[in-house]
Amino acid sequence: MTRADPTTNEHERNGRESDAVDAVDAAAVERYAVPPGATAYECPRCGRPFAHERHRDLHLGQSHGDLTDDERDAYAAARDDETDDLRHFRIVSLGLLVLFYFGFLFLFAIFG
Repeated sequence: MTRADPTTNEHERNGRESDAVDAVDAAAVERYAVPPGATAYECPRCGRPFAHERHRDLHLGQSHGDLTDDERDAYAAARDDETDDLRHFRIVSLGLLVLFYFGFLFLFAIFG
Protein backbone atom coordinates (compact mmCIF):
# COMPACT_ATOMS: atom_id res chain seq x y z
CA MET A 1 0.00 0.00 0.00
CA THR A 2 1.34 3.39 -0.90
CA ARG A 3 0.54 6.64 0.85
CA ALA A 4 -0.43 9.73 -1.06
CA ASP A 5 2.22 12.40 -1.32
CA PRO A 6 1.02 15.33 0.84
CA THR A 7 2.62 17.85 -1.51
CA THR A 8 0.38 16.89 -4.45
CA ASN A 9 -3.20 17.98 -4.74
CA GLU A 10 -6.21 15.74 -5.28
CA HIS A 11 -6.42 16.52 -9.01
CA GLU A 12 -2.83 15.42 -9.66
CA ARG A 13 -3.37 12.15 -7.76
CA ASN A 14 -6.58 11.40 -9.66
CA GLY A 15 -4.80 12.08 -12.95
CA ARG A 16 -2.13 9.51 -12.13
CA GLU A 17 -4.75 6.99 -10.98
CA SER A 18 -6.62 7.57 -14.24
CA ASP A 19 -3.43 6.92 -16.21
CA ALA A 20 -2.93 3.68 -14.28
CA VAL A 21 -6.49 2.59 -15.03
CA ASP A 22 -6.01 3.43 -18.73
CA ALA A 23 -2.84 1.31 -18.78
CA VAL A 24 -4.73 -1.62 -17.21
CA ASP A 25 -7.56 -1.22 -19.74
CA ALA A 26 -5.05 -1.18 -22.62
CA ALA A 27 -3.43 -4.35 -21.25
CA ALA A 28 -6.84 -6.03 -21.01
CA VAL A 29 -7.67 -5.09 -24.60
CA GLU A 30 -4.33 -6.51 -25.76
CA ARG A 31 -4.87 -9.66 -23.68
CA TYR A 32 -8.29 -10.33 -25.19
CA ALA A 33 -7.44 -9.26 -28.73
CA VAL A 34 -8.82 -11.63 -31.36
CA PRO A 35 -6.61 -12.28 -34.39
CA PRO A 36 -8.11 -11.21 -37.74
CA GLY A 37 -10.15 -13.97 -39.33
CA ALA A 38 -10.49 -15.96 -36.09
CA THR A 39 -13.91 -16.93 -34.80
CA ALA A 40 -14.65 -15.50 -31.36
CA TYR A 41 -17.58 -16.27 -29.10
CA GLU A 42 -18.27 -13.12 -27.10
CA CYS A 43 -19.88 -13.00 -23.70
CA PRO A 44 -23.20 -11.15 -24.12
CA ARG A 45 -22.78 -9.49 -20.71
CA CYS A 46 -19.15 -8.28 -20.60
CA GLY A 47 -18.02 -8.71 -24.24
CA ARG A 48 -15.01 -10.89 -23.42
CA PRO A 49 -14.10 -13.06 -26.42
CA PHE A 50 -13.55 -16.81 -26.17
CA ALA A 51 -12.05 -19.25 -28.65
CA HIS A 52 -14.69 -21.91 -28.01
CA GLU A 53 -18.39 -21.74 -27.33
CA ARG A 54 -18.00 -24.10 -24.38
CA HIS A 55 -15.52 -21.71 -22.73
CA ARG A 56 -18.00 -18.85 -23.10
CA ASP A 57 -20.78 -20.97 -21.59
CA LEU A 58 -18.58 -21.88 -18.62
CA HIS A 59 -17.68 -18.19 -18.16
CA LEU A 60 -21.34 -17.18 -18.23
CA GLY A 61 -22.28 -19.71 -15.57
CA GLN A 62 -19.39 -18.89 -13.26
CA SER A 63 -19.09 -15.11 -13.67
CA HIS A 64 -22.62 -13.93 -14.37
CA GLY A 65 -25.55 -14.95 -12.20
CA ASP A 66 -28.53 -13.75 -14.25
CA LEU A 67 -28.76 -16.57 -16.80
CA THR A 68 -31.66 -17.39 -19.07
CA ASP A 69 -32.92 -20.97 -19.21
CA ASP A 70 -31.04 -21.63 -22.46
CA GLU A 71 -27.82 -20.20 -21.01
CA ARG A 72 -28.28 -22.27 -17.86
CA ASP A 73 -28.73 -25.43 -19.95
CA ALA A 74 -25.66 -24.57 -22.04
CA TYR A 75 -23.65 -24.02 -18.83
CA ALA A 76 -24.78 -27.36 -17.40
CA ALA A 77 -23.82 -29.16 -20.64
CA ALA A 78 -20.44 -27.39 -20.77
CA ARG A 79 -19.80 -28.22 -17.11
CA ASP A 80 -20.63 -31.89 -17.73
CA ASP A 81 -18.30 -31.98 -20.75
CA GLU A 82 -15.55 -30.31 -18.73
CA THR A 83 -16.02 -32.80 -15.88
CA ASP A 84 -15.78 -35.71 -18.33
CA ASP A 85 -12.62 -34.26 -19.90
CA LEU A 86 -11.01 -33.79 -16.48
CA ARG A 87 -11.94 -37.33 -15.43
CA HIS A 88 -10.39 -38.70 -18.64
CA PHE A 89 -7.23 -36.62 -18.09
CA ARG A 90 -6.89 -37.88 -14.51
CA ILE A 91 -7.29 -41.52 -15.53
CA VAL A 92 -4.74 -41.20 -18.35
CA SER A 93 -2.32 -39.35 -16.03
CA LEU A 94 -2.65 -42.03 -13.36
CA GLY A 95 -2.12 -44.77 -15.95
CA LEU A 96 1.04 -43.10 -17.25
CA LEU A 97 2.34 -42.58 -13.73
CA VAL A 98 1.82 -46.27 -12.90
CA LEU A 99 3.42 -47.29 -16.21
CA PHE A 100 6.52 -45.16 -15.54
CA TYR A 101 6.75 -46.38 -11.95
CA PHE A 102 6.66 -50.07 -12.85
CA GLY A 103 8.83 -49.47 -15.92
CA PHE A 104 11.57 -47.96 -13.78
CA LEU A 105 11.05 -50.67 -11.16
CA PHE A 106 11.60 -53.41 -13.77
CA LEU A 107 14.61 -51.57 -15.24
CA PHE A 108 16.13 -51.33 -11.77
CA ALA A 109 15.38 -55.02 -11.08
CA ILE A 110 16.97 -56.11 -14.38
CA PHE A 111 19.95 -53.74 -14.64
CA GLY A 112 20.45 -52.58 -11.05
